[in-house]
Amino acid sequence: MKHLNSNPDLETKDYCHYFRGWSLREKQLYKQSKIEFSLINKSFQYYYLVDNSIGLLFYFEKNFEKAIVYFLKAEKGILDHKYENEISVLYENIGICYLHLDQYTKAEFYLKKDALLNPKQITKSVVRANINIANFYYAQYKDQQAIYYFQKAYALSKNIKDLDLKQTTAFNMAVVEENRGDYKKALTYRKESTQWKDSLNNQNKIWAVADFEKKFAVAQKQKQIKVLEVENKLKNTQRNSLFFASIGLLLILTGGVYLYAQKVKNSKIILQQKNKLDELNAAKDQLFSIVSHDLRSSVNALKTSNSKLSATLETKNYDELNQLIIQNSSIANGTYSLLDNLLHWALLQTKQLYFHKESVHLYSIIQQIEYNYKPLLLDKTITFENLVSKSIFLFVDLDSLKIVFRNLLDNAIKFSNQNGQIKFYTKEIDSEFCEIIIEDTGIGMSQNSIDELLQDTDLLSKKENSEIIGTGLGLQLCKQMIKKNDGTFFIESEVNKGTKMIMRLPKTK
Repeated sequence: MKHLNSNPDLETKDYCHYFRGWSLREKQLYKQSKIEFSLINKSFQYYYLVDNSIGLLFYFEKNFEKAIVYFLKAEKGILDHKYENEISVLYENIGICYLHLDQYTKAEFYLKKDALLNPKQITKSVVRANINIANFYYAQYKDQQAIYYFQKAYALSKNIKDLDLKQTTAFNMAVVEENRGDYKKALTYRKESTQWKDSLNNQNKIWAVADFEKKFAVAQKQKQIKVLEVENKLKNTQRNSLFFASIGLLLILTGGVYLYAQKVKNSKIILQQKNKLDELNAAKDQLFSIVSHDLRSSVNALKTSNSKLSATLETKNYDELNQLIIQNSSIANGTYSLLDNLLHWALLQTKQLYFHKESVHLYSIIQQIEYNYKPLLLDKTITFENLVSKSIFLFVDLDSLKIVFRNLLDNAIKFSNQNGQIKFYTKEIDSEFCEIIIEDTGIGMSQNSIDELLQDTDLLSKKENSEIIGTGLGLQLCKQMIKKNDGTFFIESEVNKGTKMIMRLPKTK
């Protein structure tokens, strides 16, 4: 604005209007942006970028016909400057516009030009181009052609580092396999998609939390040292003042008693803080000791299984090969669940887990959880029943409720026998609370085990049968998240007669 108000030359004005138009477009103020671009003289050396920008404005406003007009105006200038990224984006935009206008022949022409722009190099734009072509065929119900490009995009994504594109291609393949009815493959692709989106970040967050705790403990110690130094200086000042003061024996005696009392009090405070810090360090060391043991066991089991897998491949024993693959998948899933629970537990302990309570439809949530665990249920031929009333709405944090349901259903499947039965049902206690029961026909547990699981403690411990039960982290996490949602948790069980996991949670008023 300063340049425009100072009557600059024509070229400077053009640059000012261009950058104002670009900034307003980024702010989604499309009408004002068009006004600025319209003020640029057509002799401006980058006028092809102006046409391209106006085309983008019409594109964002879904006026695809006008958008194509301006994109085609910009095409010659973009091609002359030979910036492959700009050319790729232009062809992609034109192709998508024609796709929205149902002009499939032209859409296919530009999308394929985008895909073939640089066939020897595998870049993000090449992967996106193949995704666009796949979506183009998918919109016309040409599934076979669409699947070819979805598979090609997925294969190409292996050679790039963009995690968003990796997640998108894996998710697309999951949708393709779901439509084909191959739910096992679909689940594999969905897990890969979720891993690209969450797993790496989750691991980074876990170690970040550990590093943060270490730094926090050091900072607290340094604070204590500084406080002690200040207190020692204060005590020295008091002693010197008393020493040089010409006061009576009674005043000296009273001052001495006072100083002694303060010293004892401070010593007690320091001792309490030291004991608390020792407890926290012990809990942290115990947590990482248990988790590292489980992770090492899982990795070692996976390593052993992979060795058997290599040997089995040489002998071509396909039955044993199939069992080893299933075993590897089970070990990987268990390790991933442990890491996921550890992340949420650490965030909960450090008060970094965000809770937002809202009204949620209980029946729909359980349906979604059932869908996610369908392959595991089918693998053990377990019958699942969702008997929850469709009229019940809970006032809870949705993400933490899903974590609780996932852990409890995972445990129910783990401790159920072949051809077992699991069911969700509810009991309405009063107008404010509702009981949700997860009942299975599995191996059950003794009263001593129930009492140990329900004991209130922040520490984790290994159970008697560590090969089956593990750290108990999942159930500890469930108890704490139910409590955070103003609920309560009970267990009813008998050995070899199944288990009932009972939650009492608030209903929406």
